[in-house]
Amino acid sequence: MRFRTEIEPVSTGIRIDATTPVLLLGSCFTDEVGSRLDTDGFRTVHNPLGPLYNPCSIHRCISLALDQYAEPMLAEGPRGFHALDFASRYSGDNATVLLAAIRTDLDKIRNILAQSPVAILTLGSAYVFRHLATERIVGNCHKFPSDCFERRLLDIDEATRKIKSSVGALIGAGCRAVILTVSPIRHLADGLHGNTLSKATLQLAAEKALAGIPDTQAGYFPSYEILMDDLRDYRFYAPDMKHPSETAVDYIYSIFSETYFSKATRAAAIEARRRHLASLHRSIL
Repeated sequence: MRFRTEIEPVSTGIRIDATTPVLLLGSCFTDEVGSRLDTDGFRTVHNPLGPLYNPCSIHRCISLALDQYAEPMLAEGPRGFHALDFASRYSGDNATVLLAAIRTDLDKIRNILAQSPVAILTLGSAYVFRHLATERIVGNCHKFPSDCFERRLLDIDEATRKIKSSVGALIGAGCRAVILTVSPIRHLADGLHGNTLSKATLQLAAEKALAGIPDTQAGYFPSYEILMDDLRDYRFYAPDMKHPSETAVDYIYSIFSETYFSKATRAAAIEARRRHLASLHRSIL
């Protein structure tokens, strides 16, 4: 008798081996996967400019990385200048220093793109904030007053266009493949119904964006579905009831590795993890 609807790894044309660089962009769940890839010995770049939750902001980051002459959006605010495209740490009273720091971190994306990586885009939310003064969708509100923004839910077609454009740009820039996934982190500030609408919009948009692209170039990994439909229990959440627990993330990552790693790559990853854990051991005298 089975009491769970277990999600089995699905055969795919995308493969990640021990020498494959991996670029990860998107929500904070991106860093959970990225840190495990690091531990398993892979060369990664994950969220060098901080988490990005919506398809528009992920697309903006990719566009800036591919166009070295484009400038991030700076707005004046409570700490001087603020790069609203990215995390709140990109703020300060010197615009020149701020832009130099952003370019340095964008270079990390450019450099790994030159190495033909596999890219993983983690979609977190279909809700966006538009900065009224500049009429631009932002990646982070930098604690500006709420009346500086208009909040709305992307429609499926708009989300699809941004995701499809991101996938096309990454493949055009040399990525050997792009993997899309929807973050399993629940955005309870949107309300349960709002969170469901947001995640459903992302799932539908991802499905439409991947239509017609060979499965050797792009595909979808069910992070959200594994937590919601396979694990399906609050014991697999952190105490905040929003983030998956360490056990849940480990389980999702194990299915990820079975999906995209060969048997030899999984063995190499296990050995790299063993060496990493051994390096952290400190003898008690």
